[in-house]
Amino acid sequence: MKRRQCVTAGLSLPFWPWLAHGQSGQALRFPRDLGSHPDHAIEWWYITGQLQAAQRQFGFQLTFFRSRVPVTQGMTSAFAAKQLIFAHAAVTDVAGQRLLHDQRIARASGNAHIDLASASESDTAVQLGDWSLQRDGASYQAKASGADFSFQLALRETQPLLLQGDQGWSRKGPEASQASYYYSLPQLQASGQLSVAGQSLPVQGQAWLDHEWSQSLMHPQAIGWDWIGMNLQDGSALTAFRLRTKEGGTLWAGGSYRKPGLSQAEIFTETGVIFTPERHWKSPASGVSYPVQWSVQITRTQATTMPTQTERFTVKAVIDNQELDSRLSTGAIYWEGLSELFDSSGKLVGRGYLEMTGYASPLRL
Repeated sequence: MKRRQCVTAGLSLPFWPWLAHGQSGQALRFPRDLGSHPDHAIEWWYITGQLQAAQRQFGFQLTFFRSRVPVTQGMTSAFAAKQLIFAHAAVTDVAGQRLLHDQRIARASGNAHIDLASASESDTAVQLGDWSLQRDGASYQAKASGADFSFQLALRETQPLLLQGDQGWSRKGPEASQASYYYSLPQLQASGQLSVAGQSLPVQGQAWLDHEWSQSLMHPQAIGWDWIGMNLQDGSALTAFRLRTKEGGTLWAGGSYRKPGLSQAEIFTETGVIFTPERHWKSPASGVSYPVQWSVQITRTQATTMPTQTERFTVKAVIDNQELDSRLSTGAIYWEGLSELFDSSGKLVGRGYLEMTGYASPLRL
């Protein structure tokens, strides 16, 4: 396809438009597609990262979910909940060996006078009460608070958008309809204020943003997923995921690897990612057992004249207890937390987040 130039978040990058399944003629447009897509069934903006305050280490996450409510779409009442907005926020206090988290839910009818939540269609600007994620030029502003924590962070882009899958159309199952639009912004430079138990701390670190939207994501045999997004110390970015069956097998897998200085990433095939659990932790709160240490094998396909390259990494949770109970909002119990990435020699090469869903009960989106 014809190569075009696109400016997004203050960075100029090359991209190739694509035709999404069932959406012939439509291609991603920036900055429009940084915003909400209310005609799609599900969508989320997902910010995670590692923060440093003097000698203390923290993890943080802020996720906004949008869910389209089909039965209300034809209603004319201003009070009809056309969309539901959910939000989860959490802070991992490494020294305190604890996870602090909170959750919210509100309707979005499109009436600014009565809505507690909104999601702009023109750019990234998602809000639920006093929680928000908003793009401001070449950076994002993230705000959230709970009973024992709060943070206000500026997240500055240092690299172009990373288009996941086939130029942003990411397969999530054996059928073509099980896919999503999906892009990432790795290696974000984070700075701001973090408050834990009433103590306000200046922080800085690195973060990762995912934005994904879809009409049909999970195959009926999939009960959840295992996913990592890792900022490597050399500036590279690694994504790997698998959709998991109830027997613990892999229904589908994928991911990407991008070296610093490049705009395009290597995309892994569904057979190029293998997750193998190495250590489990049982939650005292839910009784659910999660693999908190993984071996992740990546097969990278080189040029046609070169052999494939297989690499093995170890992913370790920084602390075990990073389980989130979101039954008051999205209805799921899942594990999501700050983790470290080690190469095959045992050397620390990166940090990021590990997410595991469907271990307590099958995930339904």
